[in-house]
Amino acid sequence: MQTRILGNSRLEVSALGYGCMGLSHGYGPVTEKQQAISMIRAAFERGVTFFDTAEAYGPYLNEKVVGEALSPMRQQVVIATKFGFNFDAEGKIAGLNSKPDHIHEYVDGALNRLQTDVIDLLYQHRVDPEVPIEDVAGAVKDLIGQGKVKHFGLSEAGVRTIRRAHAVQPVTALQSEYSLWWREPEKEILPTLEELGIGLVPFSPLGKGFLTGAIKEDATFGDTDFRKIVPRFNNENLKANQGIVEALCHIADRKHATRAQIALAWLLAQKPWIVPIPGTTKLQRLEENLGGANVEMSSEDLHQIAEALSKVEIHGARYPERLQAMVNR
Repeated sequence: MQTRILGNSRLEVSALGYGCMGLSHGYGPVTEKQQAISMIRAAFERGVTFFDTAEAYGPYLNEKVVGEALSPMRQQVVIATKFGFNFDAEGKIAGLNSKPDHIHEYVDGALNRLQTDVIDLLYQHRVDPEVPIEDVAGAVKDLIGQGKVKHFGLSEAGVRTIRRAHAVQPVTALQSEYSLWWREPEKEILPTLEELGIGLVPFSPLGKGFLTGAIKEDATFGDTDFRKIVPRFNNENLKANQGIVEALCHIADRKHATRAQIALAWLLAQKPWIVPIPGTTKLQRLEENLGGANVEMSSEDLHQIAEALSKVEIHGARYPERLQAMVNR
């Protein structure tokens, strides 16, 4: 697989990464440990060198699986993880926490869970309004100075926050949702990242599965599936949004590719410093997703996609109201 550079810091990773969250969190039952390890190693064997996890996925369970899976090839991969939450006795998120002492404490634990002596890319998972972003950036700067962290990242941060953090400790990458189903970052985020020399790591590049065409308008989701509470995934909105999947289908057929591959190829074609991190628990889907890196998108292809999208109105919020306030701060 080809590689790309994230940010002016010259962090080199595979053009497509692997989002490990779904193995332990968010989309239903936890994947059996050995199966999860096998999936992560299968991604590496197929050219992926960029793996994404977080303390909140489990919590902590995902970091442990990622650490064990990648320990034999640790020097050949880039591991990204995220901090920023408190958890209750049941392991549920109990609020934000990006206080500097908490960041230091978290990193010491994460290094142990990830079976490594350094974290390649450390993100603040969500902006904490109770902690000045300058203090967060300063804490990560200290950790970089101590050799425990190599690069600093933010997730779902707004333009003003990005600029303030970057002035204290250069930000290597921003992780935010970006896909054919959510193009809001094109307004302000992408121009700011290009100006500052910061890479973009889109999560949910396949619209949490919707852009694959596998989720029909009458789909139902289990109680442990995050999509159950997402407005965009209620049946009314799923029905209203099918037009975007249909548009992808026509282009995919012409390109002899799948809808997932077109969605990923479109993202890769936007900027050379964009590195999507699709996730899956199925080997077949992993191989399909990685094939998206081989799909060439011409200017005519991109024009046709833009024209098709202009005729589709996206329905439904991407987060329930109580979580919406935690993004784009």
